[in-house]
Amino acid sequence: MVYAKIGLLGGSFNPAHGGHRRISLFALEALGLDEIWWLVSPGNPLKPKKGMAPLSARFRSAVEQAKRAPIRVTAIERQFQTRFTVDTLRALTRRYPKREFVWLMGSDNLAQFHRWRDWRGIAETMPIAVVARPGYDAAAVASPAMAWLRHFRVPLASFRHGGEWSAPALVTLRFDPDPRSATAIRRANPDWASRHAGKSPRDQVTHRLIASEGEAATQ
Repeated sequence: MVYAKIGLLGGSFNPAHGGHRRISLFALEALGLDEIWWLVSPGNPLKPKKGMAPLSARFRSAVEQAKRAPIRVTAIERQFQTRFTVDTLRALTRRYPKREFVWLMGSDNLAQFHRWRDWRGIAETMPIAVVARPGYDAAAVASPAMAWLRHFRVPLASFRHGGEWSAPALVTLRFDPDPRSATAIRRANPDWASRHAGKSPRDQVTHRLIASEGEAATQ
């Protein structure tokens, strides 16, 4: 049986920008995926809450960037009530057993992957594709997580054209640097979130409404 292959890109998307879209479409093509899901996090335990826009605004910015692309935007972590990636990914594989998932992450995240809750559990749940980011490759290669993950490296060609995916598996993607960043966008436009105010958007995976903080979600 052939299952849909889905790439998962998680993050704050504070805000989403063209760099997220470009890297997603690159991974889609490189890995032979059917679509990408952007997991807009209610809150990243490793990032400060100060300066974090409301989930609904971040979600709308992601929907805007994902237009006319095989990208679906979801805030399913809020529905799962999970705070850590390992719990979210396990919940996803249980909820969608007829999908094959691969976790997408930048080399900047790989450099501090060992700080994530049960990072080995993440690697054992689904394959990981690491996208090189300038300035972080050396730290990623020298990281404690890479010391373990390098034993499970898979060539891109065999990963793309292989049969059933298994985990742990690590594939590395080389990508031209993209200078865009959410930090720079916030610095240039501190009020960016106000442009994404409005009615509650609908989750593109679960089809539930994404209520603003302090509001009750309705179906």
